[in-house]
Amino acid sequence: MKHAPIEAAPVVNGLSVDVEDWFQVGAFENVIERDEWDGLNLRVEDNVLRILDLFDEADVKATFFTLGWVAKRHGPLMRRIVEAGHELASHGYDHARVFTFTREEFAEDIRKARQILEDASGAKITGYRAPSFSIDQRTPWAYMELAEQGYAYSSSVAPITHDHYGWKEAPRFAFKPLPWADLIEIPVTTAILGGKRVAAGGGGFFRVLPYAFSRWAIRQVNRREGKPAIFYFHPWEIDPEQPRVPHAPIKSRLRHYTNLDKMAPKLRGLVHEFAWGRMDMLAHREAAVAQELVA
Repeated sequence: MKHAPIEAAPVVNGLSVDVEDWFQVGAFENVIERDEWDGLNLRVEDNVLRILDLFDEADVKATFFTLGWVAKRHGPLMRRIVEAGHELASHGYDHARVFTFTREEFAEDIRKARQILEDASGAKITGYRAPSFSIDQRTPWAYMELAEQGYAYSSSVAPITHDHYGWKEAPRFAFKPLPWADLIEIPVTTAILGGKRVAAGGGGFFRVLPYAFSRWAIRQVNRREGKPAIFYFHPWEIDPEQPRVPHAPIKSRLRHYTNLDKMAPKLRGLVHEFAWGRMDMLAHREAAVAQELVA
């Protein structure tokens, strides 16, 4: 009697949310000053609650890389994220890019953000994502500081060329940036198209491009490479009613506002179609693999 072939378990991909409000994004960093933030319409809490409902509907867990600035003002929301079974991780304090810091300034930024997040949530913070994926060849000290402060992993590299960020020489998949430390770096996903790396890890690329592109890219990474995809998005991307910034450069406005009304339905399809998990779980798995290779 022939038995049906046993299907391999699907690759569990990393699902993440970069928790910042609509006015804290890189696109507006030169037109909205930080001392204006508290006087603006805060919308991040309502948007995160909608995301939590979406994840609950799909029965998936994710990592919420959260600004210390947001956590300081929304403590109950931090606890709700953790109580729902998701991971809370650091996105720095106020979205300043890593390469704008000295090492000492960076050390204080990640220490301050972590303390706020832990005090607000009661959870231990072990993961970090740099604002705008801003760890690159200019910041060799960043990983040393993360390791010294006891972070287990970072997801701070976009291994592509981009006008706002990117470290094209970096590995596409998880690696140990320091030979003497257990710290794991998990880059955001890229796919190979025409022999070149293309961004395929979410955010504006997911919002603007057809859903079929993201499906193709995730399948390529899962099936051809046998690796998990790392996907991210922001709470403001599901908020088409957010305020407009008419004095921002037109390129920034196009990037920020295009297809906001289509984002939530696309996300719903994505979280139901693929298998997803928390970033700390992926980091733990990658650390175990790295240890086996050394042994």
